[in-house]
Amino acid sequence: MARIDGIFKMVLQEGASDLHMVTGAPPMLRVQGEIRPVEYDELTAELAGALLNEIMSPEQRAELEREGDVDFAYEVPGVVRLRCNIFRQSNGIAACFRLLPTTIPSLAELGLPPELLRFTEFEKGIVVITGTTGSGKSSTLAAMIHEINTTRRMHILTIEDPIEYVHRSRLSLINQREVGGNTRSFPRALRGALREDPDIILVGEMRDLETISLALTAAETGHLVFATLHTPGAHQTVDRIIDSFPAEKQEQVRTSLSESLRAVVAQKLIPRAAGKGRVPAVEILVCTRPISALIRDGKTFQIPSMMQVGKKDGMRRMDDDIVRLIREGVITAAAGYRVAGQKNLIAPLLEREKRDSGGASKNVETVKAAGG
Repeated sequence: MARIDGIFKMVLQEGASDLHMVTGAPPMLRVQGEIRPVEYDELTAELAGALLNEIMSPEQRAELEREGDVDFAYEVPGVVRLRCNIFRQSNGIAACFRLLPTTIPSLAELGLPPELLRFTEFEKGIVVITGTTGSGKSSTLAAMIHEINTTRRMHILTIEDPIEYVHRSRLSLINQREVGGNTRSFPRALRGALREDPDIILVGEMRDLETISLALTAAETGHLVFATLHTPGAHQTVDRIIDSFPAEKQEQVRTSLSESLRAVVAQKLIPRAAGKGRVPAVEILVCTRPISALIRDGKTFQIPSMMQVGKKDGMRRMDDDIVRLIREGVITAAAGYRVAGQKNLIAPLLEREKRDSGGASKNVETVKAAGG
């Protein structure tokens, strides 16, 4: 057993989502979105190097030396699985570990709306899950793939960097490919996927133009594609995809995307009012005919207002969902205010929360200042 496994077990017991190890500081945990130190000695360059080298293969050590960073997955059998990023920084070696459950959660267990189940029933097209780093995109995708795996007879091919959730074939046949280990790159794996008879393709991250282009091609040619992007909201995701292409190709891409896009799900994780865990606030864009027309005609700036009137189609806006979570008592108004885009929607709820708790108006201004 590697010496660092004991630290991983402690992190799991603390209910943390991430572990940070940096030369010159004690290990730090991210608990409910906040960084906290643990009771451990300050990491020297020698100690950090010894702990981290134990869990890397010779190939991974060589990549770290060559590139300055390396990504991989690591498992403490029967305890926890982790996504690992080890990198060089000014003081020496450092690492970030994301804890992954050993069992795959359902959409309901993640607190996600039942509308997402409908997206697992599409026959073709592309569904994009978006949000900032640490917003739960990988867990959402894993839950959706698990739903398909247990309800439909499909061939599912995943391309990930690294593999985070391990799926076992049930009704569906699942092949998981890891970039760096099983394939050289996302584009190469996607080109190969089109010759491997998949029904469903999961693209762990659309990080470059070639990957985005191939994912759209797969969606156009009769596959159901699930993919992620790092964008804050649904309509920004549409713009990001289109803007990835050269100007002379964007009209063609708008037409292609208007026909192949099925849905965009944006999410943010917000600390629960009860103080344990976080809950997702979700924005859903469904590509109805009116939305498709806006994409095709280059009028994506009108998408938010169209989402407002598209609730009957399952659409919801992020700030409306934050308001809902506050009114249901799931999150505090202060927590919602910090992450909301339209803070004026949350401000009256924040004022009421402070009055009800007997807080001074000065504290309200402090929260508002912190929220931007």
